[in-house]
Amino acid sequence: MTPAETRAESWSESDAAAAPASEPVAPPVDAGGRTPNGGASADGADAPGATVATASAGAAPAEAAAPAGKATASAVAADPEAAAPAGKADAAPPRAAASTGAAGAAASGEAGGADGAARPRRWGRRRQDLTVFGFFLLAAVWVTSQIWVDPAGRVASLYSSDPAQVQFFLAHSVRVVLHGEFPFFTEQFNYPDGVNLMANTAILALGIPMVPVTLLFGPAVTFVVLVTLALAGTASAWYFVLSRHVVRSPLAAAVGGWFCGFSPAMLSHANWHPNIISQFLLPFIVWRVLVITRSRRPWRDGVLLALMVTAQAFINEEILLFTALACGVFLLAVLAQRPQLWSAAWRPLAKALATCAVLAGALLAYPLYIQFAGPMAYHGLSDAVRDYGNDIAAFFAPGSPTIGGAERANVNLAPNYSEENAFFGWSLSLIAVGIVAWLRREVLVRALAATGMFFAVLSLGERVSWWDRELITGPWEWLVRLPLLDAVVPTRFGLITSVVIGILLALAVERSRTLPVQPRTLRTLTVAGLVLALLPIAPMPLKVTSRPAVPEFITADRWRGYVGPDQTLVPIPVPNMGHTHGMRWAASTNLDFKIPGGYFLAPRNGNTGDPGRFGGRPSGVGQLLEEVASTGRIPKLDDRQRRRALDELRHWRAAILVLPVGQHHSEQLRRTVEQVVGPGRRELDVWVWDVRALTHQST
Repeated sequence: MTPAETRAESWSESDAAAAPASEPVAPPVDAGGRTPNGGASADGADAPGATVATASAGAAPAEAAAPAGKATASAVAADPEAAAPAGKADAAPPRAAASTGAAGAAASGEAGGADGAARPRRWGRRRQDLTVFGFFLLAAVWVTSQIWVDPAGRVASLYSSDPAQVQFFLAHSVRVVLHGEFPFFTEQFNYPDGVNLMANTAILALGIPMVPVTLLFGPAVTFVVLVTLALAGTASAWYFVLSRHVVRSPLAAAVGGWFCGFSPAMLSHANWHPNIISQFLLPFIVWRVLVITRSRRPWRDGVLLALMVTAQAFINEEILLFTALACGVFLLAVLAQRPQLWSAAWRPLAKALATCAVLAGALLAYPLYIQFAGPMAYHGLSDAVRDYGNDIAAFFAPGSPTIGGAERANVNLAPNYSEENAFFGWSLSLIAVGIVAWLRREVLVRALAATGMFFAVLSLGERVSWWDRELITGPWEWLVRLPLLDAVVPTRFGLITSVVIGILLALAVERSRTLPVQPRTLRTLTVAGLVLALLPIAPMPLKVTSRPAVPEFITADRWRGYVGPDQTLVPIPVPNMGHTHGMRWAASTNLDFKIPGGYFLAPRNGNTGDPGRFGGRPSGVGQLLEEVASTGRIPKLDDRQRRRALDELRHWRAAILVLPVGQHHSEQLRRTVEQVVGPGRRELDVWVWDVRALTHQST
């Protein structure tokens, strides 16, 4: 969809046909030379208002919306006498010159008055924007309020692993900035194999700017700051783009931005995945892609697009891939309805995309090489994650973290509570269908509907189910093994459908202003429709639970007397997907010590290039201690098991083993560890085993 078409669809096709072809109707232009939506009235594809009539009238040539400067030049050329040579102007009588001067002064006065009138309008728009941004920020604080009470001591009530992993990555950003460490790979966990951070969404584009916050307040505070700003920033970004380029009504733009930033899918990820909900660049990427279809400066637009693509790649590559796929499907849906647009769009599109590919490719070449061919790179996800899909019923149930949501009711409708990527509720689902039926004559609406439906079907995964009852094989079965798509979690395609619904809501509010009803009745109907659609899925504060504090043994730096630069501190239980407290310990010190194991994606058995799995090489002692921590049963170890456990500790270059006194089943864990390395001693709030004599390489 070109920039012209995006605004153009404020007219239906029947309205466009009714307009005389010889009289293209442009939107009114204010004294500052801008359209009511804030875009420039002339010069360039960035001004949607300049060509609104072109697309409305059935995709007339771009020349129909000539810039004002060109129109003036044409008028002058049509009347040569109107443009008297400078010499003749100099020869004019004094009285004529005086009249000219007076006219000029009057014109200047009018221009000054116009400029003065434009300033309050601009200030009014800014106040309006700030009000909306402030509302979104307050809503984000409300959603995260339970975590703000105690960022270090509270975590998502169901899964604590992802927040611990994110905090570890935030601490890694500190080391990148302060110590110049390699940003794309680390040995600070899963030692000595290490972890490929490019393959684990290390959020460098978020973590590096937040280094001052992490240094001052710790990674736990940075985590909740990122979640809060991600929700508010995404909603604000969509509001800004919608209000400048798609709709004129501030309410319409605010409604669309609200849903894009606070949809049930976004709330579902908020407690765990700040990298997924940080979508504030996406509206600008999408709009830039649409702009280049009619761009007069495709090389410049290609450079801008490349810079945004590069930044988004260091936030979350999966969301960037979704954005590219959604733009492609949307543009194809537009061209299927108006193929004549291709002749004008392909040249600037090709130039801009080629520029973007070259520049973004150059900037991302080395990081992508590390990701796909570097140490601990993996290809594809495990079968369990690859099969994550939405149940059809998930589109009609309200999300768990909403007013109308219920966790128990949603148990079998999504892979887990952090992947509720649909959950629009019955009322909004029916209203979205109604909007498409009402505005079906608009190219924009039909293209949006096709895009949203396409990705909703893909989000069902390999097996289509209704209330956890398998019906048929889904189309994802045919795509899941393609390059890049083999690393996609299919349920997350529902995030694209959420954005489509947000834009449809904005268009519906905008178009409702043209309904032939009394203003008071119209306001009542609009408010009632919005309440019916959005109230059942209005956000509630994220549910949290308390988590153990980082031991004083760690915070007081007592560990430094034991652990050298090439040695590890081994938390008990050994860190893995279900036990991530040790990762938080390391993050609280900005990763000043190494740990074995952890929660991350890596190739199976540590062999670069294998399919991915959660965690590193299988660990015998790690599995043994995990079972004790879960069951409380103390095993009887024989000499062979003890030798194997010591071999693993040597492989990790362990300096000390640390067990918090308050750990669940701590007594059973202590007695199990003593069977391997002998008695430990209590120091502050932990049990410590100094194993340097046992694990020294010469031993």
